[in-house]
Amino acid sequence: MTIARDMASWAKALKFEDLPAKTVHEAKRRVIDSIATSLGAYHSRPAKVARAKAMAISDPPRAATVWGTEHYTCPSLATFANGTMVRYLDYNDTYLSLEPAHPSDNIPAAIGVTQTTGKSGKDAILGIVIGYEIQCRLCDAASLRAGGWDHVTYGALSSALLASKLWDLTEEEMEHALGIAGVSNITTRQTRTGQISDWKACAFANASRNGVFSADLARRGLTGPYEIFEGPKGLMNQLDIQGAKDVMLGKDGDFMIDKTYIKYWPAEYHSQSAIDAVLQLRPQVEGKEIDSILIKSFEAAVSIIGSEPEKLRPTSRETADHSMFYCCAAALIDGDVTLDTFKDERLVDPEILALIDKTKIVEDTELNKGYPKGIPNDITITCKDGTAANKRVDFPRGHAENPMTDEEVIAKFKRLANGVISDATVDRVLNEAFEMDEMEDVSSIFTFQVLPEAGA
Repeated sequence: MTIARDMASWAKALKFEDLPAKTVHEAKRRVIDSIATSLGAYHSRPAKVARAKAMAISDPPRAATVWGTEHYTCPSLATFANGTMVRYLDYNDTYLSLEPAHPSDNIPAAIGVTQTTGKSGKDAILGIVIGYEIQCRLCDAASLRAGGWDHVTYGALSSALLASKLWDLTEEEMEHALGIAGVSNITTRQTRTGQISDWKACAFANASRNGVFSADLARRGLTGPYEIFEGPKGLMNQLDIQGAKDVMLGKDGDFMIDKTYIKYWPAEYHSQSAIDAVLQLRPQVEGKEIDSILIKSFEAAVSIIGSEPEKLRPTSRETADHSMFYCCAAALIDGDVTLDTFKDERLVDPEILALIDKTKIVEDTELNKGYPKGIPNDITITCKDGTAANKRVDFPRGHAENPMTDEEVIAKFKRLANGVISDATVDRVLNEAFEMDEMEDVSSIFTFQVLPEAGA
């Protein structure tokens, strides 16, 4: 049995009734959080471009909704448009392991294929759980980042398998879908390196679009490369991810969606504990002149958001929310990190830039030991008067070890929905999403009117 066939066998056998109540509830929370981040990103350039592409194709009557519209298109294009909206703000959920990832990127694929097949909310939740399981278990097994590859490579596989499940493919067809998705969607990490572009929002959306497309081809009879993982030129050898042979799917009695983290602040996840620490230190140094800020961190954080020169002078929202220098400086000055933190005028704010110039980020051997169980950041702020304040945070708000409450998830939804959809629509979407497992058709959750863009 190949690794892909083993994955297919597991997915084929899994039933909604196998999911614990807590897992079903977490899936609903991730759906709510994903709609929220899509609303916050709705008027961004990448979202507009992706929606225009998807809405150029009509595919009624049974097809997938472009979220926030009444337009139906093919599931792969809906996946791309909705996935771009979910991902743009870098505010959707996260999982950290040998490879970091944003597993809620799988949700648009699950919803699109659920709608296309006319399946129920229970089916959608099952598909979502499968997507999380495949992506997160692969992240546990082997690092793509270490070889310069991007985490969305795993996303093509996870979305292909969840789509295969929702299309009721056989195990053999699922194996073909994984082969097609895996052989044709190997992506480099240049997406997240240096000054970051609009494409960051689209990278996983494109991988999952291709995952859905791969499953669609397999259900129509197309065969895919065999031994996509372990073959002589397969993913394990070509990407140097031998650990993929050790993937365990649901075999420890747990589901990976329960171990993921909803973001409290709209910034790259490795900075969440640093932002948390800075905000706790702020009352101690407020009103004082800052002499220096020392951030001790772990390798992944230093490498991804704390070392490149572009992170000292970000020129785009995408680069700024991937700069621990910028996020910490803004948090110290403003007392929070919000969507407004990343507006163009703030990127050139002399007060923020001056504080960045006083900040040093260093890798700490001891903190490396705490990752990925936690994301330990240890911050010392020294003032001109000689006083210093120190704080270490391992589990920021939203982490699986320090989870957000339902009320906090709802509050995040309402913040991001404010001015984008009406209050009545907010209430309806929230109510329906929390009852998703009782719905025969999930379309109404994602089909709603968006208010006119301010100033448009």
